[in-house]
Amino acid sequence: MKSVFTIEFDSSFILDHRDDEVLPVAAAITFLNGYFEKGVKVFDSSFTALSFETESDKIEADAVQKDFLAFLSERYGAGSDVIVSFSAKEAEKEQSEPKKETKKEEKNADAISAPIRDLINGGFSIDGSEKKAESNEDKLKTVMQKVADCFGGEEFKALADEIVKVAPEILENGTQETFVSQCYLFSINDGYGLTHYLKLFAELISATGLLPVNSVNPTAEIKLSKPARDDAPFSEDLLSTVKYGSKDRVQILSIDISEWMNSLGDPRFKEVLMELENHAEEFIYVFRIPFVDKEVLYRTSASLNDLVFIRDVSFSPLTNGEIESAAQKKIEKYGFKMTKEAWTYFHQRITEEKSDGKFYGLNTVKKVVRELIYKKQLLNAKSKKPNKTIGGKDASSICLSAPDTLSGYEMLKRMVGGEKIKAQIDEIVSQIELARQNKSLGTPCIHMRFVGNPGTGKTTVARIVGKILKERGVLRIGNFYEYSGRDFCGRYIGETAPKTASMCRDAYGSVLFIDEAYSLYRGDADSRDYGREALDTLIAEMENHRSDLVVIMAGYTDDMEKLMSGNAGLASRMPYIINFPNFTREELYKIFVTMMEGKFEYDEDILPAAKEYFDNLPEDLIGSKEFSNGRFVRNLFERTWGKAAMRSQLNKTSKVILKKEDFVAASSDGDFKVNLNKKPRMGFNR
Repeated sequence: MKSVFTIEFDSSFILDHRDDEVLPVAAAITFLNGYFEKGVKVFDSSFTALSFETESDKIEADAVQKDFLAFLSERYGAGSDVIVSFSAKEAEKEQSEPKKETKKEEKNADAISAPIRDLINGGFSIDGSEKKAESNEDKLKTVMQKVADCFGGEEFKALADEIVKVAPEILENGTQETFVSQCYLFSINDGYGLTHYLKLFAELISATGLLPVNSVNPTAEIKLSKPARDDAPFSEDLLSTVKYGSKDRVQILSIDISEWMNSLGDPRFKEVLMELENHAEEFIYVFRIPFVDKEVLYRTSASLNDLVFIRDVSFSPLTNGEIESAAQKKIEKYGFKMTKEAWTYFHQRITEEKSDGKFYGLNTVKKVVRELIYKKQLLNAKSKKPNKTIGGKDASSICLSAPDTLSGYEMLKRMVGGEKIKAQIDEIVSQIELARQNKSLGTPCIHMRFVGNPGTGKTTVARIVGKILKERGVLRIGNFYEYSGRDFCGRYIGETAPKTASMCRDAYGSVLFIDEAYSLYRGDADSRDYGREALDTLIAEMENHRSDLVVIMAGYTDDMEKLMSGNAGLASRMPYIINFPNFTREELYKIFVTMMEGKFEYDEDILPAAKEYFDNLPEDLIGSKEFSNGRFVRNLFERTWGKAAMRSQLNKTSKVILKKEDFVAASSDGDFKVNLNKKPRMGFNR
């Protein structure tokens, strides 16, 4: 008896092993030839799938699948999730004159093919019989529901509606060529679901019956990198993909052209477009760039339109509301629910994720949700009390910084030093409140400049200012978004303005803190620097949302003066200036003691040793522009308890107590070593 098997691998698994000496499909063929006594006859294969025929007295499909998965587990450490479909059936008897299918029959056959059905339903099948195929109408409803369930992507949803409306007209007129000739320009950031949208696009085209779609690999994604040299070849992945396209089954091919955005007129890029045009009947091309402003999107679209018919589709970054909706759907899927307080901490964690300028949309949201659910389950396991309601205490465990229990003013009072700063902040807040109460005074600008050396408390005070303004009703939300100046700059032309606007939008009702803000301005001579574009967008946002956004820029005194002198519009919108002087020796000592208290037990003799050390810090160190102040103390403190932890481990004691010897050892290390001799003694024995 002859049997036919078809195995389709997950494309991500194949990509992970694309550099293997033996590719997974080839390794599978070798295994199968040894597995079956009479070997196998492969009649169709690709990078991600293979179909083969074998002959045996008795073949049990379940046993074959089990043994094949065992092979994958042993060779790759992989599970069943790397297989999209595994099907087996008895081979049809050969006919002397096989019937030739018409184009229409081919299309109908593809519309109900098992791989496409498995793709749409997300199924995994292994059986010897065909299930009844769902109708195209049912498939279309399923796909459109998936499109509607997407968070954001409004322009893509409009495109899907348009395709559904025009499909019957195209099919009736037989003018599918007018559809397949269209290319698309997706403007979408990393982590915002490009792969998902491409798969939905493929499902939509198949469900409408417009075109038969490649059932094994409906989509493919390739990044078109710039060759290192002018004479270097282009991406082999792209050229090999278009070379092996099929006119019978189209494929959605996404090509990331981000690196070419500034060079779309390059003759080499035009040659690539011409090569793609030669295979237009085999692929539906989706060019991908990051989310950019409309002007740049239109300009990029126009440049591509010289050779191909382009439709542009823009995917805006998710709003806070969309982020919460996406998270809630995921949390409910796991069978959990959140309290109002828990959502506060969830958004705090999302804020922390955004603070380094690298936020990957839904991917980051999913990561945070999974961490939250895992920690809740761990708490349930420890308490042995199953509870699927996530409260504030549960959610606070995923935040990188501990929740604040003190009021803003209490936190300000507990800070070491900076009495002038405290008084100035109190004055600023009072002035803002008065202006809010007396409408005749006009809406005040509440943006600020913090100037001073590193480690003088600028970031800490900025957080406290946001908390105070929230508590006094000046800010609606009071979150804290921290970035460095260069985080606002994009990598390509047109990326900076929407990126900056998005970061500002996140901070509406809150504080937007920009450390090293002077890095945004590198002089008017540097016309190609994106910092100027970021500053222009920032100034507009600061003016348009002057009553609902506090922008605090921080940096060295001299550099901040240079930034303001080069940007008159910026200086006038930041009327409040707070200077942060270097800490005194006494203040540095107090900071060190404060760090120890509440965190470790310590012997009293460590205090005079620390006092002597800080009293003898040389003036050229603590008075220099490069001195890191509080960071210097924190690093010394961490070095001290690190020495104590090592000593405790060597002595096989579990309790860590800070001792004088730990501090002396830490302060003697190269980074902290200073001369503790106060004055040279008189006489010969100096």
